[in-house]
Amino acid sequence: MKKQIDIALQGGGAHGAFTWGVLDRLLEEPDLEIAGISGTSAGAMNAVALAQGLCEGSAERARELLSDYWLAISDAARYSPIQRTVLDRLWGRWSLEYSPSFILSQHFSRSFSPYQYNPMDINPLKDIVEDIFDFDLINRSETPRLFLSATNVRTGRPKVFRQPDLSAEAVMASACLPFMFQAVEIDGEAYWDGGYMGNPPLFPLIDETNARDVVLIQINPFYREEVPKTAYEIENRLNEITFNGSLIKELRSIGFLYELIQHEGLEREAYRDARLHMISAEAEMRDLSVSSKLNAERQFLHHLHKLGRTTAETWIDQHWEDVGKRTTWSPRFVFEESLKPAHLPEEEERELDS
Repeated sequence: MKKQIDIALQGGGAHGAFTWGVLDRLLEEPDLEIAGISGTSAGAMNAVALAQGLCEGSAERARELLSDYWLAISDAARYSPIQRTVLDRLWGRWSLEYSPSFILSQHFSRSFSPYQYNPMDINPLKDIVEDIFDFDLINRSETPRLFLSATNVRTGRPKVFRQPDLSAEAVMASACLPFMFQAVEIDGEAYWDGGYMGNPPLFPLIDETNARDVVLIQINPFYREEVPKTAYEIENRLNEITFNGSLIKELRSIGFLYELIQHEGLEREAYRDARLHMISAEAEMRDLSVSSKLNAERQFLHHLHKLGRTTAETWIDQHWEDVGKRTTWSPRFVFEESLKPAHLPEEEERELDS
């Protein structure tokens, strides 16, 4: 019997290669059926590769497209002036924090905008996306449903692109970091990275597919023990908090929806809830600095891919039988302080925490 799921893919630059590894392992499961995919930024790239392969009717083709994309990224990165230092390589650090070209680029981006230093809006990533992906095929397909998020620059509201309006421009909008690239114009509107408002969006999966199991593949850690002290550490943590903020809000909304359905007697077909699952390697990802999100050298991408496969293997061993039956991840932390549901019985709370 097929296990039907939706998959939600976080963005995070080169750290998206972790998601590549997770998907590579999941796609080996013969009884897996993916009804919907949502993605943001690097998650949008993974989502498009996954969707196109499935549209072509083959999990193996999806694995091939994911590999093609990330290997193309690593090939392009060989020509980047931003590289690890010799000491970083000797000590096995993936960070770019000590790279002189990276430090210079950080100062440069605070003094000049991409409209000044890149007036022709040259973006090699768009060439890769256009070369590898077939958006006509994806837009003609009804399964799986694909949702890519971006942020409307003028309104500050989220924008979710879906079939039949997906394009290379929509993908680039989802991955448009404003200090690096000019806003992407689509139908007269300007868009920035979707991570600011939906990283990744969950409600399109709940509202527009028949699957009730949502598997979140997390890149950005929710929690860090250490309080940041240096300017760069503070910027790193702010980046993580910002890109997790929209996800936490959606999780909170899903929690309130669950309470309404369970305790107010609402019909599930009219008011849908979801069984949540999460695949993450939070401890390992915490050890990676934000600067390594710009490190696309092949060795690092393969390191993350291997970590993703290993993490997915562990999750499958522990939770695969639960899919279709019960939630395996209950983010109770989103209800801390005054935001905790007021009427959730203690026994129900204990059940969700277990």
